[in-house]
Amino acid sequence: MKKLLFCAVAFTGLVAASLRAGTETYKQVAPPPPPPTYGLGFYGALELGANVYQNLPSSRTFTQDNPNLPGFEDTLEVSPQHNVGFFGGLKFGYVFNPTGWVVRPTVELDSFYNGFNTDTNFTLRDPNGDVLRSSSSSNRLNSGVWLFNFILRLGPPTWQFQPYIGAGPGVYYAEGAGFTFNASNGAVFNTGGGRNHADFAFDVVAGADYFFSPKLSAFVEYKFLEYTSSQINTSQNRALGQQLVGAGVRYFFGPF
Repeated sequence: MKKLLFCAVAFTGLVAASLRAGTETYKQVAPPPPPPTYGLGFYGALELGANVYQNLPSSRTFTQDNPNLPGFEDTLEVSPQHNVGFFGGLKFGYVFNPTGWVVRPTVELDSFYNGFNTDTNFTLRDPNGDVLRSSSSSNRLNSGVWLFNFILRLGPPTWQFQPYIGAGPGVYYAEGAGFTFNASNGAVFNTGGGRNHADFAFDVVAGADYFFSPKLSAFVEYKFLEYTSSQINTSQNRALGQQLVGAGVRYFFGPF
C-alpha cells in the first residue's frame, strides 16, 4: 500500500514537472527608440569663403580716329581684372518640420561682408601695334549685404546629409576705398576715398549640411549674388554679378 501511494505521488510530480518544462515564458520587449532627427528649429551659423568671380566689363579697345589730333590711329586697351575676393558673415534661420513632408521649408537671414580689388590695366599702342606706354589702377570695393532667403531642404530630418536650394531678396551697401594709379614712369597717384552706393540685391543659393549630431553640422554653399543699379540714373546696366563659394558651421537650438 505504501509503495503504491509513493509511486502515485512520484508520478504526479513527474507529470507536473513535465508540464512546467513545456510551458514558454514570454517577456515584453521595449520598442526600439525612434531615429534621431537632425537640424530642426532655430539655428545660427558662421560662414567664410571666396568671391571667385565678378562679371566686370570685358576688355575694350578705343581708337583715336581724329586725324586733326595727336596720336591718330593710336589704340588704348582697357582690361579689367577678375580678382578673387573674400567674404564672411553670420546666418540666422528657422527650419520648419511639417508632418510627412520630405521637402522642408526654411527661412534665413544672411548677412556678410564682401570685398575684392578692382584692378584695371591700360595699354597704349601705336598704329603698328607697338606698346607706347602701359599703366594700371586699383580700387578696393568693400560692401555689406543683408539677404532674406527662402530655402527648401531636401529630405527628411532623419538624414545626416541634407542638401538644400533657395533664393531671396535683400539690400547692400558698397564703398570704394579710393583709386591707386600706377603710371608707366613709376609714379603712383592715390585718391582719398571713393564713392559709396546702397541698392537692392538678390541671390540664389545651393548647398548641403552634414550633421555630426542632431544640433551641429558643417556645410558648403554656392551663392550667385547680384548687386543691382536701380538707384543710378543711367541708360546702362551696371548690375554686378558675383559667384561665391563658402563653408561654415551651423548650430541648431531646436524648436521652442
